[in-house]
Amino acid sequence: MAESIKQVFDIRPGKGMSDGQSNEHQRNWTERGWEWATRHGNYDRTRERLNFEIVKGGKVVPVDKSKSIGQRMAESLQSRGIKDPNEGLSEPGFRTVANIIFGGSRERMHQLAFGNQRVNFTHGADNSHICRNKDIERWAQDVYRFACEHWGEDNVVGFYVHLDELNPHVHCSVIPMDPRGRISYNKVFGGNKYDSKQRFYFYHDEFAKVNEKWGMKRGTSIALSGAKHRTTEEYRRALSEECTTLEEQVENNRKLLGELLADIRFAEKRVKGLGTMTVNLEEKKKQMIAEMEALAEKLKASRGDSEELRKKISKLDLDLQKVLDNLTDKRGKLEEANRQLSELRQIEEETRERAVEYRRELKAATYDLEHQVRYRLADALLGDILNEFKSLLPALDGEGQNLFDGTLLKDVAERGEDIFKCAIYLFANYVDLATTFAESHGGGGGDNDLPWGRKEDEDDRAWAKRCLIQASRMMKPKGGKNVRRK
Repeated sequence: MAESIKQVFDIRPGKGMSDGQSNEHQRNWTERGWEWATRHGNYDRTRERLNFEIVKGGKVVPVDKSKSIGQRMAESLQSRGIKDPNEGLSEPGFRTVANIIFGGSRERMHQLAFGNQRVNFTHGADNSHICRNKDIERWAQDVYRFACEHWGEDNVVGFYVHLDELNPHVHCSVIPMDPRGRISYNKVFGGNKYDSKQRFYFYHDEFAKVNEKWGMKRGTSIALSGAKHRTTEEYRRALSEECTTLEEQVENNRKLLGELLADIRFAEKRVKGLGTMTVNLEEKKKQMIAEMEALAEKLKASRGDSEELRKKISKLDLDLQKVLDNLTDKRGKLEEANRQLSELRQIEEETRERAVEYRRELKAATYDLEHQVRYRLADALLGDILNEFKSLLPALDGEGQNLFDGTLLKDVAERGEDIFKCAIYLFANYVDLATTFAESHGGGGGDNDLPWGRKEDEDDRAWAKRCLIQASRMMKPKGGKNVRRK
């Protein structure tokens, strides 16, 4: 069981912090917002009171909703005299926030958050009797210290612990500040794909040290452990399930957008109707005031029956009061309708952003499925192809055999396992280990003195091919030159 208790650690860049995202972290929703969230998400409002945040000094406090995360970020930068690179831009163009999620396996997180209490996770259940366990606070304080040690306490502008969803977790918002005091996501979390992956592995390892005392382990990355610990069928099934799930999310998202657009159209009509009523009442108010002023002028100048004039003024005054009351009511309803419309549009924007993210993930998962199938086919065929080549080579005449001298095909056929192992070390950027392995297995070749390392724009396929070629050179008999360590 312990082996299955893993930590969760995820980093996503953001070009600032939207009000909608901040509201979600702080649960700063209106009644309508809560209604929408509980209808479409796994939120339990009866457990919302269990949520908390951690502020400077590692203090556990109730969630403060008086300032959004965006406002906190702006104040933090202003107090340090640092300019937000997105300030003044019509559309934010710089990644100024790292959105980090910390958590763990559901069973373990439930133990930390609720202890032995029985929580009813059925949608709509009443969990108002559930209390927060102290362990979740202590774990969160450890995670907060981890974030502060690596990215600076001044740069942690939001640290919220959610216990009102299916799996307790932390949302941590960090300003990526480099050592020079400038906002730079690339410098802190990595610019290119390779660099960011290496940073992520490092932070994952460091976070595992924090979670060790809480009984959670670091998950093993396929990129480091190799893909062969799963069968082809397991890979196909897992990736197919991921694609299916993402397709369902895309479809659900499309339905939600349809519902939202219908709600927005209704809200727009309501705003328009209330706006027209308000304008008409304003006009009526002006006319009545003008009429009352004219009657008062006649009364003052004694032009007409004074008693009749007073009666008309009194009646107009009563009617005007009704108009003013009606106008106040309509203004209030118009203000509320505008607020609801604004909220719906914000939700629509977030839903569209989520749709884009789902499609991007679906595309990546589909590519990964194709990639894994291709990998498995190649893996299944390669050994047979090499063995067949090896058995046929002696049957060729001398001239035919000479054609394959110095080729990668012949090298791999003759000492494939050693070349592959050396290539794996190179792929992981362990040049010293690759060189030691080559030399200890009769190799030591190579034909250049260029520094060895992955290029910024090099994809996995090109990098793997280059590593394989270089490994073949290094496994040649001694006498050649080794790659220089970076």
